[in-house]
Amino acid sequence: MVANMKKWFASLCAAAVCLSACTPVTVSFELFGREKKLAETTVSEDDRATWKVAVIDVEGTIVDANLPPLLSRGGNPVDDIVARLEMARNDAAVRAVVLRINSPGGSVTGSDVVYREIIRFREQTGKPVVVSMAEVGASGGYYVSLACDRIMAYPTTITGSIGVIIPTINFSAGLAKIGIVARSVKSGPNKDIANPLEPMKESQYAVLQHLVDQFYDDFKARVKDRRPHLDQARFAEMTDGRIVSGKDALELGLIDALGGIRDAFDEAKKLAGIPSAKMIKYQPEGAVRPRTPYASADELPRGAWMNAGNQGAGTEINLLQINASSPGLYPHAGLSGGTAYYLWLPDVP
Repeated sequence: MVANMKKWFASLCAAAVCLSACTPVTVSFELFGREKKLAETTVSEDDRATWKVAVIDVEGTIVDANLPPLLSRGGNPVDDIVARLEMARNDAAVRAVVLRINSPGGSVTGSDVVYREIIRFREQTGKPVVVSMAEVGASGGYYVSLACDRIMAYPTTITGSIGVIIPTINFSAGLAKIGIVARSVKSGPNKDIANPLEPMKESQYAVLQHLVDQFYDDFKARVKDRRPHLDQARFAEMTDGRIVSGKDALELGLIDALGGIRDAFDEAKKLAGIPSAKMIKYQPEGAVRPRTPYASADELPRGAWMNAGNQGAGTEINLLQINASSPGLYPHAGLSGGTAYYLWLPDVP
């Protein structure tokens, strides 16, 4: 059965690629719905716990856009985070939040939206928010952390990467060699800036550089404002885009303490002034119920992708989506050219 499914999937991909040469193609299979009501699950609790601490996952690329599940967790990451913040806001028993970050960053706007939503949540509810970084909390992942009351990370966490990037790619020279020349009819010289089919002028790069510099200055200003105990003598060094370990981040003043999610849970209780609590997560109906604080609250049931046509299972997955008219620059990360990112891109070829 599995072998036949693999052959079917390979044939489907090949057909889609061939078709995409001449027309936009979308091939979708709906297997696991993202638009589900959120349910609460206790993943750990103290003895005689009355209050709650909500753990909210920030995973993958942080963008205010719908991402295809084949290449990511799917759904809109910003919407997922804000919906959970609203659950924590409306539950009087939730006295604090732990933001579990495992993200290399995201778009400038998406990261800033989440930052502002966390600030709003803290100001309106008075509930503290503590960051627990997992494997990665870099660039936009670190930017989001700056909105919180405390930042904690493992000694081995990858963080930092304070900077901005607008990735571009240009095919014009290669296409010209095979006799393909593109020319846009446009209202001004910069109307098609970053068009991959036409040569880019240095003046156009200057326009993009201005945007990068502007967003970069904003990022550095956030760091200075929210991290008053930074090693100022090394500020230029730590904001040049480099990544650092959690251990180095503590020495530089980028984070507050070393520790894992249970340490962040204890810190959240301390800030909230409560002696004990339940640690809870919010997962969509139909998702796998998280057993521990380390489990994703959006995990699909095993074998769910094979249940195509089983409408009774209530599952949806966008299995394949190809749009030849507007290809993503780095589709595996859900990115597109011409957009500004607070993002660490270690795996981009």
